[in-house]
Amino acid sequence: MYLGVMNAADYYGLDELRRACAGFVQCCINVDTVCALLASAERYIQYKCTKSLVQKVLEFVDEHGNEVLNLGSFTLLPQHVVRLILARDELRADEFTKFQAALMWSKKYCDSNPNIVLKDVIGNFLDYIQFHKIPANVLMREIHPLGIVPYSIIMNALAYQADPNSVDPGKLSPSRVRRSGGRSMSVQSSLDPCGSNTTLSSSASSDAISSDKPSSN
Repeated sequence: MYLGVMNAADYYGLDELRRACAGFVQCCINVDTVCALLASAERYIQYKCTKSLVQKVLEFVDEHGNEVLNLGSFTLLPQHVVRLILARDELRADEFTKFQAALMWSKKYCDSNPNIVLKDVIGNFLDYIQFHKIPANVLMREIHPLGIVPYSIIMNALAYQADPNSVDPGKLSPSRVRRSGGRSMSVQSSLDPCGSNTTLSSSASSDAISSDKPSSN
């Protein structure tokens, strides 16, 4: 509600109302509200004040990464927003927690889409997880038995832990190699290929984040 009022005030030049709404919403940013705010902001991301707000929300997510990724409400975010969060260099979350969040989201998605294979869904997130930073015993006990992470990824991670010089860095974190030299994931207004939706996206690697909503022609 407040996001809608804030953006209406911005559109009609009601600066005092816009500032009041923005201040109130910013005060509401906490672990329990961040996912709802990100989901709601999707509808208003074309407005400058919403972009600014979402950037603050993402910065909060960065600071409280492990807590946010463990929230049940994390599974309610659109796929491209989940990828946006997992890909952020500033995200303070351990890699196993990132994997668990991706797995939790993927299972929820498969519950709603029973014809979709779990391995295919979680495959959308694997590039954003640095498996070589997950302890070997966790890789072998918790991840490998699930059968949803390609064996080559597990082997590269284990090989790196045994000898870092034995593995090409591009095989460990492909998405990070693609983004090297560019800035980290942020917020921008970005139309989908059909030109119908405006979504949270990445200014450094827009091809890595795709809208999972059908376009309306």
